[in-house]
Amino acid sequence: MSDFDSEAMADAGVENPKLPPHLELRRTRVLCKADAPTSTDTVQYSGAYASLGVDNSLRFDDFRNNFRVQVNRISHEDMEFDMVGVDPSIANALRRILLAELPTMAIEKVLIANNTSVVQDEVLAHRLGLIPIKVDPRLFDYLSENDTSNEKNTIVFKLHVRCAERGQRLTATSNELTWLPKGSELLKTSESLTSTSKPETYTSFTCSQDSMPEFAGNPISVYPDIIIAKLGFGQEIELEAHAVKGVGKTHAKWSPVATCWYRMLPEVVLTEEIEGKKAELLKQKCPANVFEIEDLADGRKRATVARPRACTLCRECIRDGDDWEKRVSLRRVKDHFIFTIESTGALPPEVLFTEAVKILEDKCERVISDLS
Repeated sequence: MSDFDSEAMADAGVENPKLPPHLELRRTRVLCKADAPTSTDTVQYSGAYASLGVDNSLRFDDFRNNFRVQVNRISHEDMEFDMVGVDPSIANALRRILLAELPTMAIEKVLIANNTSVVQDEVLAHRLGLIPIKVDPRLFDYLSENDTSNEKNTIVFKLHVRCAERGQRLTATSNELTWLPKGSELLKTSESLTSTSKPETYTSFTCSQDSMPEFAGNPISVYPDIIIAKLGFGQEIELEAHAVKGVGKTHAKWSPVATCWYRMLPEVVLTEEIEGKKAELLKQKCPANVFEIEDLADGRKRATVARPRACTLCRECIRDGDDWEKRVSLRRVKDHFIFTIESTGALPPEVLFTEAVKILEDKCERVISDLS
């Protein structure tokens, strides 16, 4: 059916015919069999069911009416929400943006003045780079090769720890990192400097960062209690670390999420009533505790699906023969995703999600402008 025919039917008040139940099930659900899932593809082609007189074209009004986001759990570290009415490609685009395209601040340059620990300089710099920095990256600019490090594109930290000759060994943690709002304190060594030359540092701050309004009441800090190195007696680490703005596709240390993932909404359907000992067996077979036993009025016991969202698709309930696959149908809803975001601590998870949506919106606008 062409778009013209569909519009003509809509103008005439004729309802779009529906697919037969078995085809509608395959169009909207992933069917999980004992050996492998089936019907995993999504059908977006408008003429896919033209022979049945069904218009499968994607319409903005239908998307607007069906799409919704429902937050199920949220904290300062993670959030879980349902995203309903979208194609898997949209959900995966948001996941990839969260992993690789949202900017954060991370330590990029480490100036080591002294390191007598057993941790090599390269490993020490790598460990420092993976420490999450608690600051809004939107307040900073990117540092290019031609730019100088200043208060708008660089954060400077200092670390100086030393283990005494006697007593207990020292564990250096991220709490030991001290923010230097006035910039670098290490002096450059150059043969061209004379006795009258002003000593240079590795940054060119025009003002102190703690005097800026955005940081005056919200000092920059790092995620606490992360072990950097363990020092033996007499060992010492003295260094300066410079953090800059970047994205995860350049290096994983700039990724704002510890992880983010999604899964399709599980749907567990009992195609026939399961009673008595078989109901007890079904409850015992499921390690995710999806099923419960319901006591009927006449003393019979019947299995029910109590917690379908807990299903992990282990398929234990339909294995071991005895026609369990005919009694229990495991499905996944193709346009309903359970999305989880775990933040590293730089930004709250709800802010990460809204920023990812903005980036996706910008990408769509660029595509539209290129095509127009």
